[in-house]
Amino acid sequence: MDAQVAKNDYLTIAGLWKNFGDFTALRDVSLTVREGEFVCFLGPSGCGKTTLLRAIAGLDLQTRGEIRQGDRDISTLPPSQRDYGIVFQSYALFPNLTIEKNIAFGLENTRRPKAEIAARVTELLQLVGLPAQAKKYPAQLSGGQQQRIALARAIAINPGLLLLDEPLSALDAKVRVHLRHEIKELQRKLGVTTIMVTHDQEEALSMADRIVVMNHGVIEQVGTPTEVYRHPQTLFVADFIGETNKLPAKVAEGGKIAVGDTEFRCGRHGLAVGAEAVAVIRPVDIIPHGAGAPSEDMPAGTGGHENLIDAHVEDIEFLGAFWRVRLSAARLGDRILVADFSINAVRRLNIAPGVDMQIELPQERLLVYPKGA
Repeated sequence: MDAQVAKNDYLTIAGLWKNFGDFTALRDVSLTVREGEFVCFLGPSGCGKTTLLRAIAGLDLQTRGEIRQGDRDISTLPPSQRDYGIVFQSYALFPNLTIEKNIAFGLENTRRPKAEIAARVTELLQLVGLPAQAKKYPAQLSGGQQQRIALARAIAINPGLLLLDEPLSALDAKVRVHLRHEIKELQRKLGVTTIMVTHDQEEALSMADRIVVMNHGVIEQVGTPTEVYRHPQTLFVADFIGETNKLPAKVAEGGKIAVGDTEFRCGRHGLAVGAEAVAVIRPVDIIPHGAGAPSEDMPAGTGGHENLIDAHVEDIEFLGAFWRVRLSAARLGDRILVADFSINAVRRLNIAPGVDMQIELPQERLLVYPKGA
């Protein structure tokens, strides 16, 4: 391993398993988190992401496997001997203590001088933008404010690792968007290595340096938000991250795929000719063209555009920033495709229910996976 890379590795998880009786919640999980990185564990309910976070925290010891933080093996250490701060979905603030006392709680356990604790609390209240709330109680604050206080308490002792367990899921949508930006800015400012558990794709895509996509206790893919969205390695990742159209396909000669009675050029897949497959394209990647462009009889993959087919507009739905359009295509066996078109494209091409048009499925965005994978 490169010495520089090794120096930047902060948390290393190797061969982690977690069993609850006959149920395996984590199956041979290995992962490295770099120093100062913001990593999101993303996946559906029951995928193992919270179990993995709790194993890191020592709240639920793994059945087997190793966890190293910095140069320490923390695999079997109790939570009190691990170097982290944690923020829960429920905030877990002490209702009978003032805001300043809540933040000071962990600091007081370190037996620091009172003046030092008071200065640190004032600093943290300024940091999270709530300097005027020191004397209030948690019940007097909004959910978003309580979450900021929980965050301030978690970072009060300058932990090496910050763990966030679905910290925004109890908040309304508008507050969530605002707070995720604040949390990310705070993390960048502090430079603290951070792991956040979430089931919200948008949260992970907007906040993470890298995303760990989990399913059934295993890691499906680790990558930057762009990598997991644009280059999903498995059908599960393609389907879970963002919206997708899935089409049954068969691998044809020359690396193409056949969907219905039409062959399409597609992304690289490595599958054998004749293999059953699933073709995936995101609604946002479908390109709209006016009717008859360039020729209604032109086979897909020829002329000025590749993978161009006729389509009929079944329905359109206005979603504010774009129109969601449902299309049927005879050459796809009359299967329904969902496409997201810009407001300008809908206006320019006069896209409306009942209209015939042409759409392009770009080769590099038409992804192919083995059937049943």
